[in-house]
Amino acid sequence: MASKSLTTILFDLDGTLLPLDQKQFMHGYFALFSKRCKELGYDVGSTLSALQSGLKAMLDNDGNMTNKTRFDQTFERMTGIPSDEFNSRFASFYEVEFHQLRDASRPTALASDLVNLVREKGYDTVLATTPLFPWQGTHARLSWAKVNPRQFSLITTYEDFCHAKPNLGYYQQILKDRSVEAQQCLMIGNDVGEDMIAQQLGMQVYLVTDCLINEQHACLQAYRSGSLEDLYRYCEELPICN
Repeated sequence: MASKSLTTILFDLDGTLLPLDQKQFMHGYFALFSKRCKELGYDVGSTLSALQSGLKAMLDNDGNMTNKTRFDQTFERMTGIPSDEFNSRFASFYEVEFHQLRDASRPTALASDLVNLVREKGYDTVLATTPLFPWQGTHARLSWAKVNPRQFSLITTYEDFCHAKPNLGYYQQILKDRSVEAQQCLMIGNDVGEDMIAQQLGMQVYLVTDCLINEQHACLQAYRSGSLEDLYRYCEELPICN
């Protein structure tokens, strides 16, 4: 049987298109979240604990509901705050305070150039960032990376997805959405555990090493890898997608 031609390129965001100090980012995120909750009159301890439990609930999501619904149910159960009320009062956070976290990132012009390069070659492009944030939080981080959301046919956010990385169901939902087979896809990311796992479905993978995450100290020889600059040169050699 002839192999399928590559048609679709999946890009991770944090640590890939957007070089990022993940620990600094998450520490700052929790601090800003707590500060905003205090300003709104909520108990900081219970809301922060509920946030962390909600994140875990999304990571463990079994696919029966969206990550947003899973988070909202967990958060409301733990705090007693109706999710509609909290989401409405907290909505401006991702448009204002969240942007302070830009300091944890090191944007590079290569990001937008890289996505443009493969789009001009005819490839379908997906922003395959683990869907734990509202769309506003994802678009905010794209703005730090100076990448236009319109450069992607699909952006994975918690409103629409029912799994998170490294669950293979996350990647399967992308395949279903784009009506492609795994063999037609290239997943590009910096996290061995979360991104390279797409190889198990038959996707090609590329490990970006500038902000490498390899928590399990896995052997990297099984993956094509290099810096973002190396990746750009690799994509220059990709054939035109017909």
